[in-house]
Amino acid sequence: MRRADRLFEIIQQLRGDRLVTAQVLAEKLEVSVRTIYRDIRDLQASGVPIDGAAGLGYLLRPGYQLPPLMFLPAEIEALIVGARMVKAWAGKSIAAAAAEALIKIGAVVPEERMRAAQRVPVFAPGTRLQDTERDHLDAFGKAIDGRLKARFGYRDAEGLASRRTVRPLALQFWGQVWTLAAWCELREDFRTFRVDRVERLEIAEERFQREAGRTLEDYLARITRAP
Repeated sequence: MRRADRLFEIIQQLRGDRLVTAQVLAEKLEVSVRTIYRDIRDLQASGVPIDGAAGLGYLLRPGYQLPPLMFLPAEIEALIVGARMVKAWAGKSIAAAAAEALIKIGAVVPEERMRAAQRVPVFAPGTRLQDTERDHLDAFGKAIDGRLKARFGYRDAEGLASRRTVRPLALQFWGQVWTLAAWCELREDFRTFRVDRVERLEIAEERFQREAGRTLEDYLARITRAP
């Protein structure tokens, strides 16, 4: 976690009119207690109204707002609509992250502005996306981040079955369908796979290295050149 992100998270954890110890913060943010003490001192020195002391706990005085997050009403509406779309059409972990982001935004903008934005009449029903597909999106996302190979069964548009080992590169959403862009070891070329046609997915512990001609940049360059 970047230090700027950690400082922001400390502020969020100290809201709620309750004492939070440095030990609890350290465990949640996976840093040392000394790091928390240093971060608290730096926040206090920058003008953030944090009360408390080492060994007792800390809290944030009610009413403190973070000026950089004073979004315009239209900007808050855009974030809410985006979060609704993510919740409806993305993997479980990203959907949960979007919900958490809205909670944090709601904590630092005026309450009446947040209530007004939540009434925006733009919705994204997502009943078509099955739990298995959401799980696959989460798994492919982790594989992309960790550069881990994936193995799965696949049925093409004609129903022909095959077993693939791929290097996952990117997920793409087309409005109703998610696809995985990958380097396919069976075809020795780039391929895209509909996530809803993936079966028996396994994320391997085997990492793959970046190789010229097999990267996301190479894939994007190819589809950009395509007629």
